[in-house]
Parts: sequence; C-alpha cells; structure tokens
Amino acid sequence: MRRTLGWLLSLAVLTGTAGLGSSPVAAATADETDIKDRLLSIDGMSLIEEKPVDGYRYFVLNYTQPVDHHRPHGRTFQQRLTVLHKDTDRPTVFSTSGYDVSTRPSRSEPTQIVDGNQVSMEYRFFTPSRPDPADWKKLDIWQAASDQHRIFRALNDVYDENWLATGGSKGGMTATYYERFYPRDMDGVVAYVAPNDVVNREDAAYDRFFERVGTEECRDALNAVQREALVRRDALSEKYAAWAAESGATFTTVGSLDKAFEATVLDLVWGFWQYSSAADCADVPDAATVSDQGLYDYVDAIAGWSFYSDQGLAPYTPYYYQAGTELGAPTIQLPHLKDLSRYGYLPPRNFVPRDIDMRFKPWVMNDIDRWVRKNARRMLFVYGENDPWGAEPFRLGRGARDSYVYTAPGANHGARVSQLPEAQRAKATERILDWADVEAETGTSKAKPLAAYDSGLDKVTKKELREQSLRP
Repeated sequence: MRRTLGWLLSLAVLTGTAGLGSSPVAAATADETDIKDRLLSIDGMSLIEEKPVDGYRYFVLNYTQPVDHHRPHGRTFQQRLTVLHKDTDRPTVFSTSGYDVSTRPSRSEPTQIVDGNQVSMEYRFFTPSRPDPADWKKLDIWQAASDQHRIFRALNDVYDENWLATGGSKGGMTATYYERFYPRDMDGVVAYVAPNDVVNREDAAYDRFFERVGTEECRDALNAVQREALVRRDALSEKYAAWAAESGATFTTVGSLDKAFEATVLDLVWGFWQYSSAADCADVPDAATVSDQGLYDYVDAIAGWSFYSDQGLAPYTPYYYQAGTELGAPTIQLPHLKDLSRYGYLPPRNFVPRDIDMRFKPWVMNDIDRWVRKNARRMLFVYGENDPWGAEPFRLGRGARDSYVYTAPGANHGARVSQLPEAQRAKATERILDWADVEAETGTSKAKPLAAYDSGLDKVTKKELREQSLRP
C-alpha cells in the first residue's frame, strides 16, 4: 500500500520539479548514505550510542520534542528512542511499552513476523524522557500520541515502506490511542493484552474474573495464602520493617509501612495470574503449615515487598498519574479479606506524591472505546485467557473493518500471536503480513513469521515480564 503511494508521490514530485533541475540521482544518493548519517541528519535527532547486533544496526537516540504539542515552538525536552535497523526496503514496526524504553536490543513479535525494522519510543515523563521542570498537566494520551506522530513523520523519509504499531499492556493501549488520534499514520496495529477500563467506577468484570479463573482448588489455595499473610500481619511486618531499615526504604508516598504491607498482600492473587500459569498452582504453599519466612518469601516472589516503597513507586509515578487522570484503574472487592483488610484496594492517588495535582477525566476512555468500536481499521487485539487485565478488553462494533480480537487459551499477561489456536494464529499472521505489504514464504500452506526465532532478540524472560510489577 505505502509502496504504491510512495511511487505515485515520487512520480508527481519528479514531474513537477523537472524544470528546476531535479534528478532521481538525489534519491539514489540518499539511499546509499550510511543509515546512521541519515538518522542523525534529521533535525532534532542525536546519538546516545550504537550497539552491535548480528544482522542489524542498533541505535539509542534522543529526539527533541515539544513539551506541549499545542505550542510546538515552546519548551522542549529530549525523548529517548531506539532503532533496530534491518533495511530501508523492509517494513517498520513502531513498538512502545508505554513506560521507559529498554536499551537492550530486542524484537517485538510483529517485527519478527514481518522481518522488518523496529522503532521503540520511551513514553513521555518516564525518566530520562521527562521535561524539567515537569508540568504534569502535559502528560496525557493525546500529547504522547503526538510524540509518536512526530517521530513517525521524522523517520518516514528514511523508512518509507509500510508501518505497523504495536505494544504490550500499556504499550498496547498506547498503540491504540495513537491510532485513534492519528489514524492515517500506520498501516496496521497489533495491540497485546491492552486493558480497556471504560467506566472507572464499574469494575465487576474483574471480580467475576477472579471467581472463575483456573481451578477451584488453585483459587482456594491462593486465597488462603493471601488471608494467612494478613492474619500474620505482625510477624510478617517485622520482617518487612527489618528489610526496609536495611535497604533504606521509606513509605512517604503511600503513607506508612502498614499501608504498603497490605497493598502488597492484596496484590498477591492478581500478581499470580498476571505472570504465572496453571502449572504454578502446584507451588502455592499450604497456608496452614507454611512458616513465617516461607510465607514472607512467597508473597515477595509474587507481589514484591519493595514495590510500594517510595523508591519502588518513583519510576512509576507517570503511570499512576495517568491511571488517576485518564486511564482508570481496577478496584477489586476481595470478599475473603473483608474482616482483615484495613484499607481496601487503594486507588492511584495513593501512589503519586501529594504535590502533584490529579483530576480524573471520565470521558477520555469512553471516547477511545467508542472510536475503536466504530472506526477500527486493520487492528488486532490479543489477550490471555488467564490474564486479569483482559477482564475488560477492547471490543469491536459494526463499524470495525479488517479487525480482530483473539484470546490465547491458558495464556497470561505475556500472551502472543504464537499462542493462539492454529486457525487464529494463521489468520493473525496473514493479516499482519498483508498490512505490512510483505508476502508470506512461498510453498507454505499457513502464514508464519518471515524471520527465524533468535533467542538473543526474541526471548522474553520472566524477570523482564515482571519488570513493570503488577501494572499493565
């Protein structure tokens, strides 16, 4: 698609400027220029470092962005991005995490499928891509989508084949919001495990999820461990306080060590299903016989005692700010803990420093949901059956075209196209290849990724999957 349009535009430009001495030689010269030089010739682009990667060139870059896209000539900040360069003749995948950007070379699944280039963007206000001073009112989904739009426009002259947007979790949300505000930029969107909290005050879908996920035996075992951690609050809090003293952890933002303790315990069941599988039910300890240390260690392994300290929360202030102003955040009831819980499931306001003002805008997610239902074009949503964040998914309406919502059986928050049932996997792969305007390998009856699996670029470790703790 973009290939054809590009040819027509090039013909028009050459025809219209022939009298000015224009020549195809100029375009050929640009193609022959070293890719690093082409990238650094873009106004506002600067190099942080280049890293060696077999079969690719890999660049970590800074790009100058307006703090406020409504005032493009005002204050600016440096936004970090990476480019995994394959070839300018290949399609490009715009991958976002919705958080900070990893500088370890890696490929998203769509990048592997289309054997293309990959551009990855750090979300505004995640350090170091944060304006100084930080005007938090400029952190919203439209400003972030406009960051992505400017990067796309800056790079589109270099990578002029088809583009796809992708991302997992908050990155899938980011790709969706980008498509809503700039629907003409991308040729397709692949959004993984993207929550869609349309009405922030209505979270019954999450309660229903936890009543049905997995087996009854596993649910009961997890609930018993969670309850036992609150029963033994005093003994476990002593261990928590000793850890905090040794590590220098403080709890000013959340309010107290006791609030952080309970918030961590209340995250236990959610955290288990977000990152574990049904096979891990066998490792849930017996609540009646587990030692205090064993119980403390299990909660730490699943939920992470360090997260609700000031030091653990600080990197995620932008997420909680967005959750409390636009994205929404689930609140679950946990009826088996009612007699033991002192604070209940805490809202995002509790995890953002009090000197940052927050006002929730309930119309924002309604707009996104309505737009997807009525206007989705070439969009694929992939969810995991056992992932709590999929309890409120994106849905397609009658206005959607060439768009799909698939759920991977038994998968968690790391669900991928490769985990879908065979017919859906083949269909999804075929659509991704078509949107990228590349052909499947000849001689095969089913569409499959064009690039071979590379453990260095494609493997996602459990540690990396858990890096965002229990956030989307």
